[in-house]
Amino acid sequence: MHNVEFKAEVRDMDLARGICRRAGATFIARLEQVDTYYRVASGRLKRRETRGEATEFIYYERANRTHPKLSHFAIYTEAQAQARFGSDMPPVLVVVSKVRELYMLGSVRVHLDRVEGLGTFLEFEALVSRENTIVDAHAALADLRRAFAPALGESLATSYSDMLLREVEDAPRPELPS
Repeated sequence: MHNVEFKAEVRDMDLARGICRRAGATFIARLEQVDTYYRVASGRLKRRETRGEATEFIYYERANRTHPKLSHFAIYTEAQAQARFGSDMPPVLVVVSKVRELYMLGSVRVHLDRVEGLGTFLEFEALVSRENTIVDAHAALADLRRAFAPALGESLATSYSDMLLREVEDAPRPELPS
């Protein structure tokens, strides 16, 4: 499956919610999610645990860039993931905990995320299909980026996992006694 996605910092979460309402977005749910990323040779693999829902594994590949980007992904049940990736999962890379407010606006999923250790973000995901082409998805995201601009900060190129890994790498290390 494919989608076109865009991610940015959110400067004002209340304003972003107001824009959702004014745009006619439908609030779907408030989700508490823990994404465990695994070290894989290519792409990204994460186990998503959402309170009250079945665990799913998501494998995806996409470029790191700040503009909307095409993502190729597959969603697996736990049994399917074990069949595909083996019963011994690869080593854990990083764990991302977040609270996500999910809205739908036409064919676009709007995520307002509060990510532990990072801050607040917005993510648009437009599923690509025969009825909703890549061109349509890019056009929808361009319209949404304009509508949400007053609430947004910097556009982001990377995933939350990459951002958390960078935070760990940049953290000061205690000096060892001589």
